[in-house]
Amino acid sequence: MDDAAFMTLALAQARAAMAAGEVPVGAVVVRAGQVIASGSNAPIGRHDPSAHAEIVALRAAALALANYRLIDCELFVTLEPCAMCVGAMLHARLKRVVFGAPDPKTGAAGSVLDLFANPRLNHQTQLQGGLMAAECADLLQDFFQQRRRSPRIACQPSDGHAARQFESGPP
Repeated sequence: MDDAAFMTLALAQARAAMAAGEVPVGAVVVRAGQVIASGSNAPIGRHDPSAHAEIVALRAAALALANYRLIDCELFVTLEPCAMCVGAMLHARLKRVVFGAPDPKTGAAGSVLDLFANPRLNHQTQLQGGLMAAECADLLQDFFQQRRRSPRIACQPSDGHAARQFESGPP
């Protein structure tokens, strides 16, 4: 398989995230030309702000290899990673990261800042951006256009505790 085939698999993960009501971002981890793990965005469903597609895929890859160091692994992700995800990628010692669409609001691989380019870091990861960028961006744009057209649902506290706290005033 080539890079485009791996990004196509990441796009399938992004579509799965979208079907679950999550922002459509998908990722796959590859080692020696074989997919060893995948992930899709899940912070809403998992009630976990760290459940970005990249983190989900990195965790699955670490379990598959029984090692938190993902030496000689590559990660393909549909959206430029944020600072949190780049930090995890650097700690995992990925060989290469390939992303699709740039993220002009939170991208930490060149759009807002480039954490990969810091020469003082003890590990250097190869970076490639823009692979199948149009397809990746189109999926995100479609998702957000649909969200803007849908009526908004108010977010309610899950246990009522927060609502009671505000009803009674500050302690």
